[in-house]
Amino acid sequence: MNYSKFHFGYNKRQRNGILFLVLIIVLLQAVFFFVDFSSNETINLPEEEIALFQKELDSLKAIELENKKFKVYLFNPNFITDFKGYQLGLSIDEIDRLHSYREKGSYVNSIKQFQEVTKISDSLLNVISPNFKFPKWVNSKKATQKDKFTNSPKKIIVKQDINTIKASDLRIVNGIGEKLADRIIAYRSRLHGFSFDNQLYEVWNIDKEVIDRVLLRFEVVKPPVIQKININEATFKQVLTIVYIDYELTKKIFNYRDEVAEIQTLEELKKIDGFPIEKFDRIALYLVAE
Repeated sequence: MNYSKFHFGYNKRQRNGILFLVLIIVLLQAVFFFVDFSSNETINLPEEEIALFQKELDSLKAIELENKKFKVYLFNPNFITDFKGYQLGLSIDEIDRLHSYREKGSYVNSIKQFQEVTKISDSLLNVISPNFKFPKWVNSKKATQKDKFTNSPKKIIVKQDINTIKASDLRIVNGIGEKLADRIIAYRSRLHGFSFDNQLYEVWNIDKEVIDRVLLRFEVVKPPVIQKININEATFKQVLTIVYIDYELTKKIFNYRDEVAEIQTLEELKKIDGFPIEKFDRIALYLVAE
C-alpha cells in the first residue's frame, strides 16, 4: 500500500473544500454589495395603535421617573441621623437639638413635642410629620389617658336657687369671703330677688371670674314675684327706689308724664332723651303702665 499517495490525495480534497467555501463567501459578499435590499414601501399603522403604543411608552417613562424619586417611609423621629435629617430638610441646629435631647435619655412622643425640641418651622413640620411613626405603646398611652378623662364618671353638680340660699352657702365658692357673700345677698334684697342669672355680674366690686364660679353652683331656679308700681300713680320716691333708675332719670320720667298726662305703655319711656334702653327689660320688672 502506497501511504504517500493516500496522504497526498487527502490534502488535495481538503484544499478543494477550502476553495469552495471561499468561493461561496465571495459570491455572498458580491450579492449583498450589488443587490439593493431596501424598500420604498411605507408601512402605515392605524392611529389607534400608534396612540396606544405612545400611551404605554409614556406609562413606562412615568414608572421609571417615579422609581428614581427619593422616597420617605414611615420612621421614628427619635432616631433621625445627620444624613436623614439633611434629606428631610432639617438644619444642622435643628438636628443637633434633637440629638442633644436624646442624649439625655429623653424621647419625643408627639409631633408637637418634636417641634418644641427641634424648633422647626410649621411649614416643614407639616411636610415631614405625616411620615412620623411613634411606638405602639405611645399611642396606647395616649388612648388610655383619653379614656381616663372621657369615660370617667363626671361629678354632677345640682345647682341651688340663688334666691333661697344664705350668705354662708356662697362661701363654698373659691374667692367668696364673708364680705362678698354679704354683698351679693344685700344686692339680691335691693332687687327683690334675682330675675336673671346675669344680674349677679351687677354686684359691685366682684371680679367676673368669681361670679363665673358662683354660677357653676347657683342659678335662678324660681324668679321672684315682684309687685310692680303703676308709673302713672307712683311717687317720685317710689320710682327712685328702683335699682336701675337714678335721680336724673326719675326727673325725666316725671317730666314726660306731666307732658303726656298719662303714659299708655312702658315702651313710651324709650322716647325719653337719655333713657338707658339696654336696661329697659330690667326696669320693666318693677313698673307697669295702667
